[in-house]
Amino acid sequence: MPEHNDQSHSHLSFFSTSDGSLAYRDEGTGPIVALLHGGFLDHSLWDRQVDVLAREHGVRVIAPDARGHGASANASGPYRDTDDLAALLRHVGVGPQTPAVLVGISMGGALAVDTALEHPELVRAVVVSGVGTSEPSFVDPWSLDVLAAQQRALAAGDIEGWVDAFQRYTVGPHRSADDVDPEVLRRVRAMALSTLAKHTADETDHRVPVTDTWKRATEIAVPVLAINGAIDSPDHLGMAERLVSLVPDGRAVSVPGSAHYPAMENPDAFEAELTRFLDGLPG
Repeated sequence: MPEHNDQSHSHLSFFSTSDGSLAYRDEGTGPIVALLHGGFLDHSLWDRQVDVLAREHGVRVIAPDARGHGASANASGPYRDTDDLAALLRHVGVGPQTPAVLVGISMGGALAVDTALEHPELVRAVVVSGVGTSEPSFVDPWSLDVLAAQQRALAAGDIEGWVDAFQRYTVGPHRSADDVDPEVLRRVRAMALSTLAKHTADETDHRVPVTDTWKRATEIAVPVLAINGAIDSPDHLGMAERLVSLVPDGRAVSVPGSAHYPAMENPDAFEAELTRFLDGLPG
């Protein structure tokens, strides 16, 4: 796996908002593809895909850090991630005549769906991975055990314990950490610790949710592809499959040998599915 420069701030641009700046990578020229990272991670999840898509596939890649993640400002008042993303997309030239393809893993995929619902004029197509909408449903015993472990660590102020629990999503329910590329585990841990370091346990959560997302998913008129890690958790796979079954033009594919982060674990297969989808889009 190629080396990565975690938190490669020298490559970042910054977009000023009324509540601090949002950081993003901006590479290449052509139609815009936005790569949206998972919760507690940052734009560097996509380092390889930014380079591959911009260099080899004739697109302009925007890879932002969500508010409160990576190099983007924390919130001091109420906000919606979808409104942040919409403002950034408009800033870089996305509009009704030049909509963007939104590609997101986990929280980033939920953000892509929210944006297709709330700002549909900006969205040409949606790609999700291991997620349905921003209103998740966890019922599988494995998922509930991971969430409980995170809560216990949080209550105890045990940051390392929380990251250990969070890493279980990287590993998935069907293997051990020894089965995962150590570099993937290292990068996920580094991103998560960096984002956690931006926050305090007692700070206010200013996020405002988008509501009725599952009911409204049928309104998403653009193509939707789920590129799931084949050995992700049943809940994550189930939510992605539910989403593509609800939208008028949806389908799902699997990336072998990967759990929740297929773009990191099996980038060749992930990129093959993504570029095949991009090449097949109308217009």
